[in-house]
Amino acid sequence: MSNNNSTVASSPKINDDIMRITQRVIRRSVKTREAYLNKIELARSQTVHRAELACGNLAHGFAACQSEEKQILKSMTRSDIAIISAYNDMLSAHRPYDNYPEQLKKSLLEAGAIGQVAAGVPAMCDGVTQGQDGMELSLLSRDVIAMSTAIGLSHNMFDGALYLGICDKIVPGLMIGALSFGHLPALFVPAGPMATGLPNKEKVRIRQLYVEGKVDRDALLEAESASYHSIGTCTFYGTANSNQMVMEVMGLHLPGSSFVQPDSPLRTALTDAAARQITRLTEQSGNYLPIGHLVDEKVIINGIVALLATGGSTNLTMHLVAIARAAGIMINWDDFSELSTIVPLICRIYPNGQADINQFQAAGGVSLLIRQLLSKGLLHEDVQTVAGTGLSRYTLEPWLNDGQLAWREGTKNTYDSSVIADINQPFSSHGGTKLLSGNLGRAVMKTSAIPEKNQIIEAPAIVFNNQNDIAPLFESGELNRDCIIVVRFQGPTANGMPELHKLMPPLGVLMDRGYKVALVTDGRLSGASGKVPSAIHVTPEAYKGGLLAKVINGDIIRVNALTGELSLLVDEQELAQRQSYQPDLSRERIGCGRELFGALRRHLSGAEEGACSIDF
Repeated sequence: MSNNNSTVASSPKINDDIMRITQRVIRRSVKTREAYLNKIELARSQTVHRAELACGNLAHGFAACQSEEKQILKSMTRSDIAIISAYNDMLSAHRPYDNYPEQLKKSLLEAGAIGQVAAGVPAMCDGVTQGQDGMELSLLSRDVIAMSTAIGLSHNMFDGALYLGICDKIVPGLMIGALSFGHLPALFVPAGPMATGLPNKEKVRIRQLYVEGKVDRDALLEAESASYHSIGTCTFYGTANSNQMVMEVMGLHLPGSSFVQPDSPLRTALTDAAARQITRLTEQSGNYLPIGHLVDEKVIINGIVALLATGGSTNLTMHLVAIARAAGIMINWDDFSELSTIVPLICRIYPNGQADINQFQAAGGVSLLIRQLLSKGLLHEDVQTVAGTGLSRYTLEPWLNDGQLAWREGTKNTYDSSVIADINQPFSSHGGTKLLSGNLGRAVMKTSAIPEKNQIIEAPAIVFNNQNDIAPLFESGELNRDCIIVVRFQGPTANGMPELHKLMPPLGVLMDRGYKVALVTDGRLSGASGKVPSAIHVTPEAYKGGLLAKVINGDIIRVNALTGELSLLVDEQELAQRQSYQPDLSRERIGCGRELFGALRRHLSGAEEGACSIDF
């Protein structure tokens, strides 16, 4: 990538606390990182991998290529780039990828390289499966995507790879798969968000009215359809857009490419540029930069900082752990929570604000975010990126100069201070992700959208073993009181750790009625969690012996996000005499394909270890 004579921002010395935490992660990871780097060095070849293939293997590898492409591949001097695609035409975010392979192959050929679609990976939509049986396959799909990526790359035909994926489990799965082939250069190619539709605040209002029986299903469907209305990523700041934000700040996208809308001329130009840029990172280019070297401890810390500064998805507290481990880097929730005390919240994007991702882009976007964080030494500038050395390159933004892609200096000041604050006057001094701990275990709470007065609650527990049991009690009025809703047996090994957004409208209504309410669960909520204080990802999970399995109705629970406490206020002697409740989950593991994932589910690690089935 050329800077086109644009200047890039300089950055001061790294913040002492950021460096201290980074050094702690480096020390914690010494053995695992060394083992990983040794592994990818063994996988690296001094020649093109396909040169080591037998003639029959090689003939199969390019049998479907055109004559010109075969000659290039036979020469062994040009790069063969794998394309791993999560395209399907049901997901709005992935629908734009339909024509990307042909576009990328054309651009690669013009750059003297070959592109081959090496694999398609599954891409499911949590928005479709919320509250359905299929939601219990969602987290599991991340590991399936990682495995599918590895299978696609296992032909050893390739010198680098382009990855096409956006949404919740897809980018983390692609990243884990890419890091398993860490000796190959990698570049991730986004497709952009859909145009702004019905404002998110109005969508939530209609949802709550529907729960209260004040509007009918037709009105609800009309509102939802006006919100999710075209190709592109959903515009709220959930896991999909958090993925894109984090990937760009980690230097795995081209600068400024995350939030350019589909089908725009700039998006087309950026996609072509991605094809050209990957060829500059291969062994043949003389500028070899494999993803296993690019993603180091500093890059992982940068990803966490970006998540915290923007109030991103709680799912990333698991996905970044798994991604880091795939690179031999050991992080935990203490790192997230401590960084959150250092990194201010400077973005308000729904659900921690009213703006959508397009308004964030218009206010200054990722280039302004990075510029501000660098100015305070909150990001490591001295990192490798797919655009070259130094994160300051990402303070530039792409534009079309007489139809040609160029990069220019991004804005130094926000265009909308209600969306991106001046870092000297942040929305909050705290990054908005809090570690809670106590006798109930360890959990995560996203506090960025919760007023401080609602971050402390001590109330009786109402216990559920299935989220579907809550609606009847809500409708009957039995939940009209101060309470802490406990939804357990939703952890990784119990049922694959589904998201529980079905709970948010009724719990939001209870809060609007003036009751103090919180949620405690070993399940997930992701980036769409909003005003309801929710201690999620509780580990150890109930199914694996966590104290959640001993909670009964009426037990007093204290949730205090200000002090980081999650406690069951029951005498220890009484707890010792209680038996842990263990439900029969056999019926819930059959149907909708769930029976196919038993072995995978049984091997999932705890949430703080990334809820992963893969031995790194």
